[in-house]
Amino acid sequence: MKIADLQVLLKVAELQSITAAANQLDMSSSAASVSIKRIEKALNAQIFVRTTRQIRLTPEGERYLPLCQQALELLQQGQVLIHEEQQSISGEVRMAVSSEMGRNLMRVLLNNIMDKYSEVTLRLQASDSRADFYRDGVDVALRAITKDAVKELNLYGFKICDIPHVLCASPSYIAKHGEPLTPDDLLNHNALLYKLYEVVHDGWELYRDDQKFKIKMNSDRAVNDGDIVRRWCIDGTGIAKKSAIDVAQDLLSGRLQRLMSDYKVPLTEMWLVLPSRQLITPAVRLIRDELKHTINELRDQLIAKGIIDAKEWPESL
Repeated sequence: MKIADLQVLLKVAELQSITAAANQLDMSSSAASVSIKRIEKALNAQIFVRTTRQIRLTPEGERYLPLCQQALELLQQGQVLIHEEQQSISGEVRMAVSSEMGRNLMRVLLNNIMDKYSEVTLRLQASDSRADFYRDGVDVALRAITKDAVKELNLYGFKICDIPHVLCASPSYIAKHGEPLTPDDLLNHNALLYKLYEVVHDGWELYRDDQKFKIKMNSDRAVNDGDIVRRWCIDGTGIAKKSAIDVAQDLLSGRLQRLMSDYKVPLTEMWLVLPSRQLITPAVRLIRDELKHTINELRDQLIAKGIIDAKEWPESL
């Protein structure tokens, strides 16, 4: 039921005239009559008795009128509250993200937020090294971390989603080197590896039903930047194990193809974490909500194209 319709009903009851109510509300008498009819249809009851000389409330209308007044007041309070919250989305956000998320998904998402809320300013640290909240002057960070680790580190946070990972390669690589179908086949392919703090992640874990496979991959290159791994993969230089979020657009466009979908990579978790509850501002909550919405949209698109199975990737709540 529309707020405007309730306003019309109350004004008509007050003035006992549709025409007078319409004049005060700066609308036509026909539009005011339509508002009353919509309410009566929704209630399946007549609110006013109309004669050529006057309009008055029916017994049903007299019972409904005070409830209508209360409902309108609550709805108007809700509008004011939402407006105040929107107006309060302001201030500086000092945020740390991975280099890949910063260049791609978060760059676009934060641009959109700042276009809509001009009072928000941003200081973004994009690096695959873990930011120190105090040393680096960061208030909020987007991290792959578990709930237990959040508690252990005495942080506050919001879980954004579970992150599935996929094996992928470019069509040109597959055409030249063939498509691996089993874990043993991977030994004959070049892996594009990620390294962090001089640790090269060349041990890939895969699961199929109750079987676990751990493969030490052969590789001619490794880098401490996840986005370069993705770009190497698009270039056709090898096979990569990537977050489905980071390569979603590449998979959807056909720049990359998923490999060995029968074999699953363990899920990780994405959290938005802060060192203090006092740093959870309306702007941070908005970033959280927009990020969940964006990731759910990517998930739905990948599922619709049959690239990811819904069971592999639980929807973020």
